[in-house]
Formats: sequence, C-alpha cells, structure tokens
Amino acid sequence: MARRIAAGAAYGGGSIGLLGAAAAGVLLAEVQLAKRQVGGGIAPVPPSADGRYGVAFAGPADPLRLGLLGDSTAAGQGVRRAGQTPGALLASGLAAVSERPVDLRNVAQPGARSDDLERQVSLLLADPSRTPDVCVIMIGANDVTHRMPATQSVRCLTTAVRRLRTAGAEVVVGTCPDLGTIEPVYQPLRWMARRVSRQLAAAQTIGSVEQGGRTVSLGDLLGPEFEANPRELFGPDNYHPSAEGYATAAMAVLPTLCAVLGLWPESDRLDGARREDMLPVAKAASQAAREAGTEVTGARAPWALLKHRRRRRLPAATEPHPHPEVHGEAPPKTHGEPQGDSHGEPQGDSHEEAHEDAHKEPYGESHGESHNLPAN
Repeated sequence: MARRIAAGAAYGGGSIGLLGAAAAGVLLAEVQLAKRQVGGGIAPVPPSADGRYGVAFAGPADPLRLGLLGDSTAAGQGVRRAGQTPGALLASGLAAVSERPVDLRNVAQPGARSDDLERQVSLLLADPSRTPDVCVIMIGANDVTHRMPATQSVRCLTTAVRRLRTAGAEVVVGTCPDLGTIEPVYQPLRWMARRVSRQLAAAQTIGSVEQGGRTVSLGDLLGPEFEANPRELFGPDNYHPSAEGYATAAMAVLPTLCAVLGLWPESDRLDGARREDMLPVAKAASQAAREAGTEVTGARAPWALLKHRRRRRLPAATEPHPHPEVHGEAPPKTHGEPQGDSHGEPQGDSHEEAHEDAHKEPYGESHGESHNLPAN
C-alpha cells in the first residue's frame, strides 16, 4: 500500500485512500467520542524559539542554520517555554555536537497539513542569504485526522523535500506519528488510526528518500511512555506531548540530524548487531513505520539503509539568543510562525529518564560511553 501511495503521488494519482468509506465513517464517529476525552484542555500557544543557540561556541566558523517545518509537533504546542520545544532541543543538541552556534528558524504552524508545506518552504527560502543548512519536517497527523488523500499528502511532502534539497539544504523528515497510541482512544478507532498512520509514514519515507532526504519514524515512540505515565507526557490539552514527550522525540531525531551533516561519530556503515540492513526502499519504509526511532536513508537505487543509531542525552536546553543580524532584537515573526513569549526558564532534566525501546541502549551507558553528547 505504501508503495502504491507513493507511486500515486509521483504520477499525480489522487484516488488511493487510506480507508474505505464505511471504515472512514466509523473512524469519524469514534473520533468524535475520543475528542470528548482527549484534547479537552487548552494548549498554550507555542512559544517562539527562533534565535541563536550555542553562543559559547562562537568562533571563525559561521553558525549552522536549522529550519523547522510542519504542524503543532514541530511548533512545540503544549509547552510554555521556548527551551522545551523540539526546535530548541534540536538546535541546542546540534550546537553541542558541532561545537558551533546554531541559528534556528521555525515556520511550523499548529494544525497544518502537508499542503501548507509549500508556504512554509517559501518562507524559509525567501532570503537566499539565509538558506538553511538543514531542515527538519514533522508532518502527517492532521492529514490523517482531516482525511487528506494520502497521495496528495505525500505529493506535497515530496515537493517540499525536493525544493529544499534543490536549494542546498539537507532534509530530515519525522514521519507521521502513530495516532493509535493516544490515550484514551478505543477500538476500532485505535486499530484504524494505527494502520492509517503507519501506511502514511511508510509512504512519506519512500517519497522523501527518493528526493534525497532522510527519515526518522516517530511511530509509537511515545506509546509505552504515554501508557505508563500519560499525565506526565501529555500536555495541558491531553493531546499534545509535554516537555518530556517532546524531549523523547528530539532524542530520536538528533542523531540523524547530526549524521546528515557528517557530525555524528557513527558512520553509515551497517551494524548487524543492531539489526541494521540494506533493503529495497519500500521494504525499509514499511519496517521503519513499525519500529519507532528507525532511520531510513537512501543508498544506490532502489536500496535504502535501515539504521538504529545510538542516542544520547540532550544537553540542558537554554533559551534562544536573538539573531545578531536583527540589531540585537528577536527576529520579527512572519505569518504562520508560532507566536508567544520566548523568555522562559531553562528546561530541567526530567526528560533524561525517558524509556528506550528494547533494542536501544541507555544514553551514555553503553560500551563505556560518556553521559554527554559527543564533542565532534
């Protein structure tokens, strides 16, 4: 199904849906019931995390430029401090690994679907002198809940990846999360949400890899943690992740974000002990969709590398410093970027206790590794 969706997107098809009409009707009815129990709170407006991170690493090298695109997950809806958003966590981690400052620009829009990526990419590429070195896209959940045709969803994503790659930016896509992990969501909605989410995630991987991007499956990354401690990892609206939930997702994306820039100490060489493999891209995409935190990167067509990179703890996130080029003030927000206060307190370290999947080793505790991020 994932290959059919991706192929339909590539050739302009629009009739391949993720659910039949009858199943969609049941899904919508269940969604209405679920909405009464999740998402009932009020999510704070995502704080603006734009700015410079890692200023202590200032030197002769220019700062790295990181762009973030997508929906509320990328924007960080559900937290109140800039330092708790995925963008801030990734920028802080990237600065620590590269030992260079990182300029973050986040154009993600809460509620966005994949068809909003065209606008978001245009915002990032409007100034050629500020083209990002690397971009992270997190998108897909609203496509599922709003019944966007899967082929249209993937077509919009692949177009965005192609535009960014053509402009010279590396791209990492965090694929559609597993909506079947949201608590409380009951059968048959849980089964259908999981199936639809995984099909879209696999199709997103195929399309993104074929355009030169890399993907990290978010899948049910937060599922076990939500089930064990939903009040801690859900935000105030009982739907979006909390600061700890976002930190868990950021820890999964950071290794690939660094690797795509050649900064992660592990190479792309496969490690059989970690169940890494070279597979046809469609098979790699399908497998990654079933196992959260899995990276898929293109090899020689039609092959792709399936990677399970070792994760590290994130550094304690700090609040952003204003971009120097804006006369010492925070950069003005453009339409579609998250608004809010950017002067929160530094984030604590409670997210460091996030659980790992069975095949992943504890941060800094495997093979004598340090508890800190690698220096280079």
